[in-house]
Parts: sequence; structure tokens; C-alpha cells
Amino acid sequence: MRNALLAATLLLALGACDDKEHTATALTITVTADEGAEPVVMKLRCFPPGGDHPQAKQACDAINVDGIKSFDPVPADQACTMIYGGPQVATVVGTYKGIDVDTTFSRTNGCEIDRWEKLGTTVFDVPLQ
Repeated sequence: MRNALLAATLLLALGACDDKEHTATALTITVTADEGAEPVVMKLRCFPPGGDHPQAKQACDAINVDGIKSFDPVPADQACTMIYGGPQVATVVGTYKGIDVDTTFSRTNGCEIDRWEKLGTTVFDVPLQ
């Protein structure tokens, strides 16, 4: 009886460890370096890092710095410098720790450039032209 109680307690504890922190992340990242360029499509998984992304661990680490906020758009009322950073566009679709993600990154102004650079070249992994 004692062993059965111990086993049940252990199973409950293991179930409690299966929280959002360890829920699989599966993202499709599509990066277009320039107008008319062929898009680069990469699959990224985290927990554990994998997929065909060439820097999966580093990309997962970069995303985890700000978590789901990494994918938040620039607020509509935010003032942004009108600096053009380039024609690059990246879309990220999938799930991050069980939360749906469907967002686009660009380099069309200071706010968007900042948003792009927070994830760094490790997530988008395409050299800027």
C-alpha cells in the first residue's frame, strides 16, 4: 500500500512538472532577404532544440529572453524613427510554449529594426544584404 501511494505521489509530481516552460515550441520561420528573392524556410523546435534551423539552440535561447513578448507587434500608437533598415521580411508561425504565434518582422523603421535585432541573426539566420 505504501509503495502504491509513493508511486501515485511521484506520478502527480511529474505531471506538475509538465508546465508551459517545457511545452514544445514548434515554429516555421520564413525569411525573404530582398524583393524577388527566394524565401528561406526553417523549422525550429525548442524543448529540446531541433528542426532544420542551423542554429536551433541559439535561436531558442534568443526567443526565450523575452518569451512570447518576442512576437508582439509594435504598438500602433508608438512613435518610431523613420529609418529604413532594408527590405528583409520574416514571418514566424506556429506555437511557442503552447501559445499560437503568427507574426511578421521587417526592417522598415526604427521600431521594426529594434524588434528584428532583439531576436538577432540567430533566429532569422539570413545575412543582411
